[in-house]
Amino acid sequence: MLPIDPAQLECHLRVLVETIGVRLAGSAGESAAADYVAAEFERVGAVVSRESFPVQMRDVQEQQLQVFHDAAWHDAGCSLFANTPGTQGEWVEAPLVFFDGPTGYQNTDLPRLMRGNVVMHLGCHIESRDNYRRLVEAQPAGVLMADLRYPGATALADAIFPTYVAACGAVTSLNVAYLDAWKWKERGATRARFRVVGGPRPAESANIIGELPGADPSAGVLYLGGHHDTQADSVGADDNGSATAGLIELARVLAPLPRKCTIRLISFGAEEQLSVGSSAYVRRHRAELEKSGKLMINFDSFGSLLGWNSLSGSGPAELDALLPDYFARHGQYYRRDYGVLPYADHFPFNAAGVPGLTLMRPNCAGGRFFHHRADDDLSRVDVNLMAASLGAIAEFTADMAQRDRLPFAPKLPEGEHAAVAHCWADLFGGWDTQTVACCNSFTKSLNLAN
Repeated sequence: MLPIDPAQLECHLRVLVETIGVRLAGSAGESAAADYVAAEFERVGAVVSRESFPVQMRDVQEQQLQVFHDAAWHDAGCSLFANTPGTQGEWVEAPLVFFDGPTGYQNTDLPRLMRGNVVMHLGCHIESRDNYRRLVEAQPAGVLMADLRYPGATALADAIFPTYVAACGAVTSLNVAYLDAWKWKERGATRARFRVVGGPRPAESANIIGELPGADPSAGVLYLGGHHDTQADSVGADDNGSATAGLIELARVLAPLPRKCTIRLISFGAEEQLSVGSSAYVRRHRAELEKSGKLMINFDSFGSLLGWNSLSGSGPAELDALLPDYFARHGQYYRRDYGVLPYADHFPFNAAGVPGLTLMRPNCAGGRFFHHRADDDLSRVDVNLMAASLGAIAEFTADMAQRDRLPFAPKLPEGEHAAVAHCWADLFGGWDTQTVACCNSFTKSLNLAN
């Protein structure tokens, strides 16, 4: 078994979480994390490169929200969604209306309900560009969103998908705690007001690539990935310090081993805005991926102290038959969640035809109870559990890299091609390489207009 070292994982996590801290896309913190990964990859002998790409950095100095009920205004916590505009510090006040996202878009007259009002939107993921367009075109004064997956008392952080903003525009959108939304409905809240100093501004993020070249250039490439950015106000020990530390440790143990196939480790930037870094990498390297890409294994939030392992994404049945034995040898097991999952960094590789899976460790039905919160700190992760899962993937990767022929076909299941193509087009903008630049230009114009 390959010697994954829990002490090394903890050391890397402490640098990421305690020394660097919040690593918001485009920020100095994210850049420091990228520099750290690059230095560690280089230290173990990987061939390191950095590929930069534009992003919209969420740059918020102040944010306030008040809701009127019981004959008085009440303060509430909130978090501006990345890629949506602030108010230049001015208060925006309007009547409050409630809207349930799962069924509300069946309403054919959204302007009558929303125009000029603050919309309390139950659900924070609008997974249809057409629905999002209708929301923006209804011209609400602002949108408050509560995450259905986590009915807690904390306002979480999140982002509106960059391609949706580029295609449809944006209004000021604030994430609020589910239990606050419940209280407002219960107490008969009638109005809301908010102000935000700051908002999105053009910045730069980067992917860090650590390559372990194979002896046979024709043998193809195995990819290992994870993201190094976090959400707003979160130090992200599990999401996704676990993967960043894991990639560094995988590079250390895999670098000295013989291999015919190239192993490419990629630490992605700006995942939290919907795999912006991963999709930028795939667009830039599409031809190589289609020719030489064999498999992508991604890591995202796989270190939770309590929970279970899950493996999600699109890959051939032969691969699914292989992996359980590697995990079992390390005392680990996982639940295989089949079907297309477009919300992790393996997915753009699926869009290029490369099998891709993401290892996660949920601890509740919605994912992880501390999702995108400030308390995603070192107390949330178990480096020994992380080491066991990493050991399984390290052994599998080392084995595959030495083979003359992979024991699985590097292709997606036939039945998932249409779903992959739909998600790639709707959520990511397809193969349009100008998508991010368009989003940057549009959001800059929003800032100037405000």
